[in-house]
Amino acid sequence: MNRFRRIALAALIPAAALSFGLSDTLAQTPSPAPAASASPSSTSPSSTSPSPAPAASASPAPAATPSPAPAASASPSPSPAAPAAAATPAPVQTADPFGQETTLEPRKVVMVKGTANWDSAFDTLIDAFKALNALLDKQGIKHAGNSMIVYTSTDDTGFTFLAEIPVDQDPQKLPKDMSMGKSPEGKALKFVHRGSYDNMDNTYEAITNHLDDKKLEAKDTFVEEYLTDPLKTAEDKLVINVFVPLK
Repeated sequence: MNRFRRIALAALIPAAALSFGLSDTLAQTPSPAPAASASPSSTSPSSTSPSPAPAASASPAPAATPSPAPAASASPSPSPAAPAAAATPAPVQTADPFGQETTLEPRKVVMVKGTANWDSAFDTLIDAFKALNALLDKQGIKHAGNSMIVYTSTDDTGFTFLAEIPVDQDPQKLPKDMSMGKSPEGKALKFVHRGSYDNMDNTYEAITNHLDDKKLEAKDTFVEEYLTDPLKTAEDKLVINVFVPLK
C-alpha cells in the first residue's frame, strides 16, 4: 500500500486536515462576561449618594432633604434582568469521529472491479457506481446499505478498487466484471471526511499521521462508505466514512 494514497500526500499541510469542526465548537461556546454589564449604573453607591444633593439645593427647609432618598432606593429594579442575557446558551456542534475504534460487520454486496488513475479517479468511481445501480434498478433490487469503495492497491499512477453496494438478494445474470461477495470485516478505525473527493488527500494525510503517532499497523486496504449518494450529491458536499482495517 502506498501510504494510503499518492506520494504527493507528503507535500500537503497536515494541520489543515486536523480541524474536524473543533474550531466551530470553540467559536459557538457562549461567554458569561455580558452578565456583569447589565447592572452597574443603577446599583453602585456613587449613583445613589448624589441624588439627595439636588433636592437640598432646591429647598432650604431641613425637613425636605430626606424625602428624595426612598426614590433613589427604587432604581435597582432593572438589575434582575441581568441573568436573562445568559439564559439561553448557543448550541454546541460536536466534532466528527477521528480514529474511533469500531468493528466492521460483513454484508452481502454486489461488486465490480476496476482500476483508475489519480487524475480521473472520482469519475471512474462514479462510472462504477452507475453500472451497479443500472443493474439493480433493472432487476428491481433495492440497496441494503450505503455504497462503498474498497481500495485493494495503490501506486504513483493509480489504484485498483472494488465498488460495492449492499443488497438483500442476489441479482441475476451478472456481467463478467461483476460478482457477489461480502464487504470487509473486523477491527478498524473510523474517520469522517466532508467535502470533495479531491480534498481527501488532506484526510488521508491526517490518518497516516494518526497511525504513526499511535504506532498502529493497518492492513493493505481501506474502505470508503459514502453516506451521501455520490450520484446525486454535489462533489463538494460529500460525507464519507473512511475505515482503516487494522492488523
